[in-house]
Amino acid sequence: MRAALLIVLGLAIGILGTVFTMRALSERNPFPEALMVTMGFHRHQLQQAVKGQHCDATANLDQLQHMQMIAADIPAAFPDAPQPFKDLSGKLHSALQTAAQSAPADCPALAAALKPVDQTCHECHQQYR
Repeated sequence: MRAALLIVLGLAIGILGTVFTMRALSERNPFPEALMVTMGFHRHQLQQAVKGQHCDATANLDQLQHMQMIAADIPAAFPDAPQPFKDLSGKLHSALQTAAQSAPADCPALAAALKPVDQTCHECHQQYR
């Protein structure tokens, strides 16, 4: 009888723990992760264009402008981030703005325009990921 009671008590505690954990996970803010996934998607599109040598100036500019808009949202997505992170965020936005303004029309120009962007992303991910 005592063993059955302990089993039931253990199950009840386990269920309560699961409920609390699931609530905590569901209340998390999905915005920061979604922002980075979207940024990665656009960067991957550009990478595939360079690899496949199918670099269209309009498509390049569109992807770069999307990335620039996403980079502008990074400070809002990470409001409690330290100042060096915010500085890197600004550096990324500037690099994307420069890349978009250069309007790379071919693959070598696109690859050259993306180098500072990739360096900034790598620097930030190395420190904060």
